[in-house]
Amino acid sequence: QVQLVESGGGLVQAGGSLRLSCVASGRTFSSYAMAWFRQAPGKERERVAEITWSGRTTYYASSVKGRFTIAGDNAKTTVSLQMNNLKPEDTAVYYCAARGSPLLIYNYWGQGTQVTVSS
Repeated sequence: QVQLVESGGGLVQAGGSLRLSCVASGRTFSSYAMAWFRQAPGKERERVAEITWSGRTTYYASSVKGRFTIAGDNAKTTVSLQMNNLKPEDTAVYYCAARGSPLLIYNYWGQGTQVTVSS
């Protein structure tokens, strides 16, 4: 059984930093890409950042570009999200997800970790 487990959320003041981590486990786990999503109360889930293992290409939402950095390990089972210069609007539950093909269909999801940015 594949599991994605996030860690690193918490409460931080505006302008501060947090680093999220996601570890994938399970004998059958493999992925084409791993991503971070977030969902704030009353808002739709948003893809924040993604790393595609082939070529290590990355994607960032315009709202976080220049502030967030996604990185992955060589085993392709761990991704991190370094979040700098956090803003109150970054407050959300952050989810790790993985997809097994170029299609934007995410097969696996973590349970989420809360990030709260106070003003």
